[in-house]
Amino acid sequence: MSAVQPLSIDAATYAETERRLASLLDTERDLLILQGEAILVLEAAARGLGGPGVRVLNLVSGPYGEAIGDWLAVGGATVRHLAVEFDSAVAPDVVRETLERAEFDVVSVVHAEAATGVVNPLEEIAAAAHAAGAVVLVDAVASVGAEPLPIDDWDLDLVMLGTQKAMSGPAGVCALVAGERGWAQIASNVQAPRSSILSLLDWKDQWIDAGRVKVPGYAYEYEMRALIGALDELDGDVGLERLIARHHRAGVAARSGARALGLETWVANESDAASVVTLLRPPAEVSVASLVQAASSHLQDGQAALITSAPGSLAELALRINHTGSGARPEAVVAALTALASGLSQLGLSPDLTGALGVAQAALAGG
Repeated sequence: MSAVQPLSIDAATYAETERRLASLLDTERDLLILQGEAILVLEAAARGLGGPGVRVLNLVSGPYGEAIGDWLAVGGATVRHLAVEFDSAVAPDVVRETLERAEFDVVSVVHAEAATGVVNPLEEIAAAAHAAGAVVLVDAVASVGAEPLPIDDWDLDLVMLGTQKAMSGPAGVCALVAGERGWAQIASNVQAPRSSILSLLDWKDQWIDAGRVKVPGYAYEYEMRALIGALDELDGDVGLERLIARHHRAGVAARSGARALGLETWVANESDAASVVTLLRPPAEVSVASLVQAASSHLQDGQAALITSAPGSLAELALRINHTGSGARPEAVVAALTALASGLSQLGLSPDLTGALGVAQAALAGG
């Protein structure tokens, strides 16, 4: 059998893929596809903005917010962290009050924290930042395709995107959507990277402003073909709005079903809960590791990623249902809840699986 031939990614194909992604997101701002995992665009944007004299208000509702703040500070920016407990969202009123007491050039926020299952009220935060004259930097890697993200309507200046989560695309490419204020803020930083993989200004000069006639660097052909395939699917029967609605239903079903099993959701306020993952506190007499192990043994091959320990410092405190991408499908949510019930039973508890599946099915049906 002959090997599959990669799609030739010439400049026209590259530009058309950017146009299609921009159209899917309903944005008329510059959209730039970069060759690398999403961490590339996160660090590139933070390093591009974070120059000497730049004042940043960094909103921290999880570990990704912490990381972006660190990158912003590396270039010499003065970063003030506005942090909340990792089980709740940042309150817009607190953001407004902070912006009234001091001047900031940039407000940085993670839309949805995949590590904690928190979603921040981005529309209100962006409005507060703009009223104070600040540029808005948004990490939407986890939220794109899972949460409403009207970039132009909310006037978001710099939005960093990944395709590997809700959109079920490849991990080897990422994207940036940039408006005029965002580009101007990066251009004003004399220490913004140049002649570097982290240089967004190089891409703007050599690709966007040059008419997209020659791709700077090398296009990863298989990753780009995978992205084109994901766009084909989204352009077909799925559509972005239906994908977001599917994730919303999956999140509600996972949380309501887990509570019916007797588990406590990590994010107590339903309005703060993201549609990408749900974190759960185990019963007092059960460890996270033992419940994850017991539940995982009841998942079929290929489903192991549905239930994991929470990442990083939360690993011993919470477990996670990953209802993003293919995990947002009804059968995946049902499988995760059934496995959790089986795991709890195996550990000597008596969960109500029938009740859990009943409330979950109602949510999945939109009830």
